[in-house]
Amino acid sequence: MRKRCGFALFALLLASAGAAAETLRIAADVWPPFTDARLPGNGLAAELVSTALKRAGHRPEYVEVPWARALRGVQVGDYDLIVSAWYSDDRARYGLFSKPYLTNRILFLKRKGSAVDFQALADLKRYSIAVVRGYSYLPSFDADASLNKVPVKGFQMGARMLSAGRVQLTLEDELVARFYLSRELKGIRDQLVFLSRPLSENGLHILVRRSHPRHQQLVEAFDQAMQAMREDGTYQAIFARHGLAQP
Repeated sequence: MRKRCGFALFALLLASAGAAAETLRIAADVWPPFTDARLPGNGLAAELVSTALKRAGHRPEYVEVPWARALRGVQVGDYDLIVSAWYSDDRARYGLFSKPYLTNRILFLKRKGSAVDFQALADLKRYSIAVVRGYSYLPSFDADASLNKVPVKGFQMGARMLSAGRVQLTLEDELVARFYLSRELKGIRDQLVFLSRPLSENGLHILVRRSHPRHQQLVEAFDQAMQAMREDGTYQAIFARHGLAQP
């Protein structure tokens, strides 16, 4: 009798999910290994998010656009949610954040054998640091005009400058850096090492537009599905499928 009641409840939940199911336009920019249409599942973050949304009974439609367009699209209703967003008060005005489903650890890299170290921002003043133009790493770091920050077009350029001795540090999300160091930067991988202390750690969330009539329910269902994925091993299996170790 208890099994039959459980099945009936499960069927009712499925029927409810089906009634609320819809196609969701989920937006992201190119940010491997997290989001990139050239990667399996459109990237690690995109696959995690899409899997959770499908479990919640929805049909995610992945759209890859520049970051500024993704933010604007959620504000005007072109997209239903952004796949991978850090929290900010400004974004919270027009979007509802999920619980974090990943953590971005921003780490410095130095040349192997270098005595360069970092324990506090003041320690960085004597070093030259390659930073990606337009990136935000940490408000206090970004605003510190006393630091010798050398703007570059991307992490790849900063890593090559570091390898060549043109700067003493660069920095990037750990998984992003490892992605590039295992591919196009493979030739200099053994010349660089990570510093153990992160500059910052930021939770990665989905950001659902508040103009969506069921934005609260979407976020709650996503959070529940992501937790279930952690408990049943799906979360870990997606990491493994992308060749990445879970932090």
